[in-house]
Amino acid sequence: MESARIVGALARYAGDFALAEDLAQEALAEALVSWAVDGVPAQPTGWLLTVGRRRAIDSFRRRAARDDRYALLARDLEETQPGVDALFDPGAIDDDVLALMFVSCHPVLSREARIALTLRVVGGLTSDEIARAFLVPVPTIQARITRAKKTLSAARVPFAVPEPAERGERLGSVLQVVYLIFSEGSFASTGDTWMRTDLADEALRLARVLVRLAPEPEAFGLLALMELTAARFPARMDADGEPVLLEDQDRRLWDTAAIRRGRAALAHAASAGRGLGAYGLQASIAECHAVASSVAETDWNRIVLLYDALAQLAPSPVVELNRAVAVAMADGPAAGVALVDAMIERGELAGSSLLPATRGELLARLGRRDAAAAALEEALALSPSPSERTAIVAKLDRLRSG
Repeated sequence: MESARIVGALARYAGDFALAEDLAQEALAEALVSWAVDGVPAQPTGWLLTVGRRRAIDSFRRRAARDDRYALLARDLEETQPGVDALFDPGAIDDDVLALMFVSCHPVLSREARIALTLRVVGGLTSDEIARAFLVPVPTIQARITRAKKTLSAARVPFAVPEPAERGERLGSVLQVVYLIFSEGSFASTGDTWMRTDLADEALRLARVLVRLAPEPEAFGLLALMELTAARFPARMDADGEPVLLEDQDRRLWDTAAIRRGRAALAHAASAGRGLGAYGLQASIAECHAVASSVAETDWNRIVLLYDALAQLAPSPVVELNRAVAVAMADGPAAGVALVDAMIERGELAGSSLLPATRGELLARLGRRDAAAAALEEALALSPSPSERTAIVAKLDRLRSG
């Protein structure tokens, strides 16, 4: 639980991101031996930090680095008065975690490297856990993390919270990584499971930490989106682990506490008076679903307007497709099919199962059963996910039996 704070403090202390993680691991290894004999200390985090900085001094000594930094570290180690060690000022701990997030999500790293490094050093997950989450070999994850650390070192990325002038751009990278982790948990892209709630929960934890450390409106918007989305998790799978679509979900199972948290976070994002960002707009769409008693009672006209705004702020084919679904709900399936067909003509989302799957559902609502079945068959052939294919097969079975 304290891993990010410990690694962050040691990174600030030693000035070396990769070394800080090694120091934290060495401190933990010593704790496993010492605490079994002497018991857990009253301040476990402080104990680990003290051991970690001693290991840092040993490392500098081995490198014969008897410079000003070594002298400062050694002098601080001799101090006994509480609070005199500026490098370990408790008030700086939160900034250390925030700096750790910014470093782990630095733009010089690839998306895959940012995710792996963030889960490793901020989330505290092991390489085995990250590999299982994304269904890749452990050596692959270890290689990504190692390369990420080397890239940060080669780029001379400082361990610090960026200056205000560049913080907005860098915060966007942090938010994107946290959302990517959550999205993979919400809709697993690989594997036999429909969701990975453990991964989504970890992303939620990171988002809650982030809004406390960097209370920016868009950070609250992301937290709102994640809370409101996670609120539906209890109803999204049946007892056999099969997916349950929105229109079939038992809304009594939705997590009302998560809905309250999400709406509160969304209100906080809106209170800044700057207008909602992309995450805030998506959270507003999720709120429309959360407060509706059924699909029929959902304010689809408002959702269409929100998608209009989102398409202007963060245009993408996926946003267009979601807007087409909302238009179909507000104005009828024929209107939605027209929008989907226009996307197909433009070559958008080519090779994706999303367009034919959506088109098949809308055609089924129009009573065009043969065309709907053909579209769903196309989606089935394109789908990379076993769980998604299971859902498509179920739709085909209902279509053919109805």
